[in-house]
Amino acid sequence: MISLRNTFMTVYKGRLYPNYWDIIALFFALAGIILLAANAKQMSAPYELGQALPISLDPRYLPGYAGRTILRMLIALFCSLLFTLVFATWAAKSRRAARIIIPVIDILQSVPILGFLSITIVGFIRLFPGSMLGPECASIFAVFASQAWNMALGFYQTVRSVPSELKEAADMFHLSAWQRFWRIDVPFSMPGLLWNMMMSMSAGWFFVVASEAISVDSQQILLPGIGSYITVAIRAADVHAIWYAIFAMLAVILLYDQLFFRPLIAWADKFKSEQVAQESEANSWLVNMLHRTRLLRYIGQHVAIFFDACVNVSLLRSRPKTHRTIDRKMRYERVIAWVYNIVLISAVLGAVVYIANFTFHKVPFSEILKVFGLGLITALRVFCLIIICTLIWVPIGVWIGLRSRVAEFVQPVAQILAAFPAYLLYPLVVFFIVKFHLNVNIWVTPLMILGAQWYVLFNVIAGASVLPKDLLQVADNFGVNYWLRWRTLILPGIFPYYITGAITAVGGAWNASIVAEVVSWGDTKLVATGLGAYITENTDSGNFLHIALGIGMMCILVLVFNRLIWRPLYVLAETRYTLN
Repeated sequence: MISLRNTFMTVYKGRLYPNYWDIIALFFALAGIILLAANAKQMSAPYELGQALPISLDPRYLPGYAGRTILRMLIALFCSLLFTLVFATWAAKSRRAARIIIPVIDILQSVPILGFLSITIVGFIRLFPGSMLGPECASIFAVFASQAWNMALGFYQTVRSVPSELKEAADMFHLSAWQRFWRIDVPFSMPGLLWNMMMSMSAGWFFVVASEAISVDSQQILLPGIGSYITVAIRAADVHAIWYAIFAMLAVILLYDQLFFRPLIAWADKFKSEQVAQESEANSWLVNMLHRTRLLRYIGQHVAIFFDACVNVSLLRSRPKTHRTIDRKMRYERVIAWVYNIVLISAVLGAVVYIANFTFHKVPFSEILKVFGLGLITALRVFCLIIICTLIWVPIGVWIGLRSRVAEFVQPVAQILAAFPAYLLYPLVVFFIVKFHLNVNIWVTPLMILGAQWYVLFNVIAGASVLPKDLLQVADNFGVNYWLRWRTLILPGIFPYYITGAITAVGGAWNASIVAEVVSWGDTKLVATGLGAYITENTDSGNFLHIALGIGMMCILVLVFNRLIWRPLYVLAETRYTLN
């Protein structure tokens, strides 16, 4: 009894008992957990292939559909973050790993979302027979494929550009590889990583319709969600349902921006390495509410202490280098490089011979030339759009990134605009093209901008926001203005971030071509000439051989352009335009 009384007195004197802010915060937490658990339970419900999953256009069902969609996207975002932290860091720290991981990411980001769905859906259904988990996992994997590559390339670029003084400080304190990762790499990369997470979340919205309307064995599986709701609304040409979907998307985006991204940005402000004071600090009502709590703040402090103890574990501590170990490492790297080159060349030649043999026996050579020509037409659209996006969004992104108050306001607006699926513009596009007899090949291409421009904008904002404020002040003191300021400071500073955004924007534009080159509204269907339309039409007809030919041609073209144009620019950004 005395012990219990002493415990209560300790709690009372330390003011560790909950206040009404704790109650409010716990209400929000419990409500979120209950909603996630209810949606997770529905995702594992029994299901057999061919079973009808009716999607109602009644707006009463939209909150439930929105919950299913946001759960898929959050799971995919968590998997993308794990992929980024593991493989992007591995590639940034090891040249041997980078020779494999970065080309693989280049290949994977060039594979259309429909390609991932076509390949993975059968495997997931067999992995979870008689369960909804099969189609759900295929949908989550498709969303993951639209999120992970942008985050991985952005994190790889920032880890590679960690300033030399931070590396020297890590050497002076004898930090292990584990400690360097959590004390140097992650904090330095956090602002850019958060902007790329927001961009990836919006990219998931852009392809949510394709990920929730899955075709397998000439059957279409409509998973409950906003994407499938939009699909049914487009087929029914229901304008009111489209507006309901738009309002539901806006509400969900604003909700997770306030409950997820805005608190993260406010928390990540402390990781900015600045030698001058910021003009303003990021603010979040959720963070302010948690600061007013007693019990939750006390628990959070102890969780932070536990995490700090885990970070301080001296894992993967490097041994002192000697001439013998350096010579041994160089010989080992030469052997590995030779083995890697031999295996890579053999694999590529074998794949080329196999694909060529298979293709020439199954597909006429004239069809291959036709697909190649369609790919060049789509490539021309992609590069025109990248040039337009660069001219428009680089100045705007720099202006936003250099003003933290503006960035705080623009962040949710940019997320909403970036998440706007091209499908929702189909009624407007079809109406204008049909009414004014416009050229389909020209006027459907603006839909592709929706899948490309935001990668450039978000990465440029991230690059401008981490430009050292002391360098900007020095430029102001010396009167460096206008074009000289851009040429000597701003453009070199954001160039690595822009190249990362441009590489992912190219992949996004190629993926968006599948959505943009075939436009339908009710019974009206408009088809532009291009590789995206070729893949979409053959996907609808279930012609797997032509689907594989179109996807393979798209992957080859993206890889060739990446190797000839974007990869040399990336190396230039890494070697010459890193601020150290």
